[in-house]
Amino acid sequence: MSNRVADFAAAGCSVIGMSFDTVTDNKAWAEDQGFEFRLLSDEDHHIGRSYEVEREPDDQYADFPLRVSYLVDPEGVIRKTFAVSGVADHADSVLDALSALRTS
Repeated sequence: MSNRVADFAAAGCSVIGMSFDTVTDNKAWAEDQGFEFRLLSDEDHHIGRSYEVEREPDDQYADFPLRVSYLVDPEGVIRKTFAVSGVADHADSVLDALSALRTS
């Protein structure tokens, strides 16, 4: 999705990523991957719990949040939730949903 920064900006859409990694780890990953969006750290899983992306403690991937995206309107209301199974076409899905919301 990071190569789509201009598309999201043109749509008036802000993108914020979140991970359970440390700030330092997030910064290193973003630099390594060329991830151009803001990436926040949720080390204590507080926000992850609120957005229901925290896995069960006995899950082998409990240290990693579920891959979920939310389309949130300017008033803070979640308008669409995306379970992200692959990133290849995810940006298109989000931009299409944003366009559909604006025309409805």
